[in-house]
Amino acid sequence: MIPIKNPEAIKRMRESCAIAATVLARLKEQVRPGITTYDLDQIGRDLIASLGARSACHGYQLHSRRYPAYTCLSVNEEVVHGIGSLKRILRDGDIISLDVVVEYNGYIGDNATTVPVGAIAPRTAELLKATEEALHVGIKQAVSGNRIGDISHAIQTYIESRGYGIVREMVGHGVGREMHEEPQIPNFADRKRNRTEEIKPGMTLAIEPMVNLGGYQVRTLSDGWTVVAADGSPSAHFEHTVLTTDSGPEILTIPRAS
Repeated sequence: MIPIKNPEAIKRMRESCAIAATVLARLKEQVRPGITTYDLDQIGRDLIASLGARSACHGYQLHSRRYPAYTCLSVNEEVVHGIGSLKRILRDGDIISLDVVVEYNGYIGDNATTVPVGAIAPRTAELLKATEEALHVGIKQAVSGNRIGDISHAIQTYIESRGYGIVREMVGHGVGREMHEEPQIPNFADRKRNRTEEIKPGMTLAIEPMVNLGGYQVRTLSDGWTVVAADGSPSAHFEHTVLTTDSGPEILTIPRAS
């Protein structure tokens, strides 16, 4: 069952999402050639703490493993869950996905963006543009009375019409007291999409297309966390947390006003 948030929960979600978005915006400003992903992660850690929140990524448990970093920083062919490292120095022409998830006052805020490092190849720039556009195409379908599958179908149609690969192993999800709640929100649809869950007011959904320049297949590195495009092609990831309302979807992950 998909949790429906009451007014108090929605208030807290707004707070946590604003913090997550503020951290993401400020972390994005630190991306430049020559910085290590470890240094970016430490900056993210400090930004989260300065706003009174905690990283929901750090210590996150999957089976017997705990995630060791405070943010997820995925470079080039890395799709998601990249771990900051002193050995990974950003170079001109790279791209990096910044994924920030925070917990504040008992609720989660979750968002991500992919940004260029210096000047990037035109084909890669088009990948970033299309993936961000696909996110907003999906968000437009988060309307009361629609189905979760309508979000999936819209994203898949938009991306595959442009010749890119939609990652299937990782999906969007509900978010609230926990980082991952019902429902799962795939970025691809199947024949059963009209039988997926109905969207109702008060749902909070993390919608997040993950798109490869090449094929959709991925593999996980030996660290047990970092997921990469199997063919080594660049990958982009954009994400917002969205509240469903009677008047349409509302993006919650908007930075605080300075």
